[in-house]
Amino acid sequence: MLIGGACAVVAAVASTLMATNAYAEADRQVCSNTTGTHNGFYFSFWKDSGDACMVLRENGRYSSSWSRSTNNWVGGKGWATGSRRTVSYSGTYNPGNNNTYLALYGWTRNSLIEYYVVENFGSYNPSSGAQRLGTVTTDGGTYDILRSQRVNQPSIDGTATFYQYWSVRQQKRSSGTITFANHVDAWARVGLNLGSSWAYQVMATEGYQSQGSSDITVREGTNPDPGPTTGPPSGTSQMIVGQQSGRCLDVPNSSTTNGTQLQLYDCWGGSNQRFTHTSSRQLTVNGKCVDASGTSNGTAVILYDCHGGANQQWNVNNGTITSAQSGLCLDAGGTGNGTKIQLYSCWGGSNQQWSFRN
Repeated sequence: MLIGGACAVVAAVASTLMATNAYAEADRQVCSNTTGTHNGFYFSFWKDSGDACMVLRENGRYSSSWSRSTNNWVGGKGWATGSRRTVSYSGTYNPGNNNTYLALYGWTRNSLIEYYVVENFGSYNPSSGAQRLGTVTTDGGTYDILRSQRVNQPSIDGTATFYQYWSVRQQKRSSGTITFANHVDAWARVGLNLGSSWAYQVMATEGYQSQGSSDITVREGTNPDPGPTTGPPSGTSQMIVGQQSGRCLDVPNSSTTNGTQLQLYDCWGGSNQRFTHTSSRQLTVNGKCVDASGTSNGTAVILYDCHGGANQQWNVNNGTITSAQSGLCLDAGGTGNGTKIQLYSCWGGSNQQWSFRN
């Protein structure tokens, strides 16, 4: 597979410990091989050629872009020392039909193991050719469990022979929560035991002979980080416009009935098309809250009395709107008037891209 290789050698030279910054560091662009800390998070960046770059931003956020001039690159933010921690992430990931993926990635020693929890990928499944050993269902999805071996290849300890452990999500997404302990335990049940000493652990983006971009925020805990807000200031009502359709998020017939499913409709600025993103992350319209009636793909996005639950909390990211409960994206299944709004795994399509308009 793709991660590993020479990037592991770069990571091996870093022994920087996590530190809490006394002040927020400015954005920093990295375009050459390096590791370190930024705004309290460990980061790593590696490429073998080309124009790939990563911008380190506030807290656990980083953004990246690359073109086909880059043969192979990988980078991300996370922790200098891995663990069984629960990791949440949110943002946008645009793989297109390319060899690229988004994964929680790290290493252990004693035994030397390289591991991946792959959340999303392009046309190439990075575990292709690996030995399939079962599945694990966790965090609203099912993952294939696989193992592969690298013989005399670069690692964090130099050239070595080692195993790679994989969990590859069947339902791709670009925001959500990874209960990593569930993967560790599932691997152990099929005989895949990690080493006793943890190296680094990052939420990584990788591209191989491809082009794409990502904007990811990672944190420790059970809810996706709100990420950079691109919507209106708290308390301001605006229309929410679908990039693909040019139509607005709309409450049919200005209904205030619990269970009314939101739709797309021509923008006209009525109160049933004006939404407020509150300081508690609710989206309100006409005195009601936008509500996710479940946590799986295809879940209807409806109106309901506001009660403050996680299913009524929404993260406004760089172009996407994600459910704080499930990490799934607000999704339009079509472009015409009356198209119903649902939740679906984030994959970067224009039907999942939204902007705010006065």
